[in-house]
Amino acid sequence: MDVRRIRLVETPAPQPPPGERLAMDRAWDEAVRANPSLFDGPVAACAGLSWEGPGSLVLTWARTTYRRFALRHVPGATSCLPSLFVDVAQPTEDGQVVVGRMASYTSTPGRWQLPGGSVEPPTDDRPLDLAALRRHAARELVEETGVETAPDDLTLWLVTRGAFGSVGVLFRAPCRPAPELNARFAALVSAEAARGREPELDRIALVGSPADLARLPGPHVDYLEPVLTRYAATAPLSPRSPRPRGGG
Repeated sequence: MDVRRIRLVETPAPQPPPGERLAMDRAWDEAVRANPSLFDGPVAACAGLSWEGPGSLVLTWARTTYRRFALRHVPGATSCLPSLFVDVAQPTEDGQVVVGRMASYTSTPGRWQLPGGSVEPPTDDRPLDLAALRRHAARELVEETGVETAPDDLTLWLVTRGAFGSVGVLFRAPCRPAPELNARFAALVSAEAARGREPELDRIALVGSPADLARLPGPHVDYLEPVLTRYAATAPLSPRSPRPRGGG
């Protein structure tokens, strides 16, 4: 969805019926046993989308925790809430964009996606608005790729809706040279290793089209191919860069 404005409205999260609550807790406990790094922290979920004018979207959101998303795996559940996330399309000067592969300890190991992450609800009196989404997107970009960008330099680009109704707010960052992006990611990996930590993305690549994406090993998020199709229509892949280039 092409958007120019987003207005965010908070609503209470619906309470799961007792049977769904038990099934949700069982599904969450199973997920944690399979991946002990999972954390049931606070998260914002999408409770609805509607248009209030051309290019102007109303996004209704609710406070919940990651445990709530375990309802996706409960057949017939009626109180599921889609996730809400922000992503950043970081372009290069030659028509590529950065994608990253999730590390083995994450909830989606080996999956390719744009830099970004789930939206967290505010913990102070500030509202969850478009400015807050920009700040969150800028923080995710530097944490996952090492690329620092001021929130105000991120341009609202698209809103996606994918598996389980998950909603993504996508921003475009200013273009940067490909060698700089690879160097910043390499520096981030080295810094994390020095701290005894593994970065959330274990590899990045520069792609410019769905054909480039198909050459990457492993799965990717469902929204990535249509987003790259849209991106390629406005920033065609340079003939000098016919294949995805890896980093890290």
